[in-house]
Amino acid sequence: MNTALTEARLALETADVPVGALVVNANGDVLGIGRNAREARQDPTAHAEVEAIRQAAVASGNWHLTDATLIVTLEPCVMCAGAILSARIPRVVFGAWDEKAGAAGSVYDVLRDRRLNHRVEVYAGVQADACARLLTDFFRGAES
Repeated sequence: MNTALTEARLALETADVPVGALVVNANGDVLGIGRNAREARQDPTAHAEVEAIRQAAVASGNWHLTDATLIVTLEPCVMCAGAILSARIPRVVFGAWDEKAGAAGSVYDVLRDRRLNHRVEVYAGVQADACARLLTDFFRGAES
């Protein structure tokens, strides 16, 4: 999670919402790292999770990331949950809950929806205070 937090802080340099993510394989090797880059790229799909998943697929030479874990500072949204399911990622670890748009148990539970063909193990609340504080500080600054 420390690596994801570092990436989240780097997103601040481009005025992006500070969310960071990484994908690791079963050995703990980093396959992909991402941070929000919607503002930097003017790309609505440039969420940290999607960026990390894209890199991981290239690094592994396979879009099936069946031995991977995604670690992210904020609960994935619906779009990112779809990307996680499409990549067949079996585990997601996240820090802060997203009570407005989360899709891993707060607003929706797309990752564990039994109607879908793939379900994900979800581990929530890892370094939740540090992850949430980064977001709270960002949005407080945006209000001023």
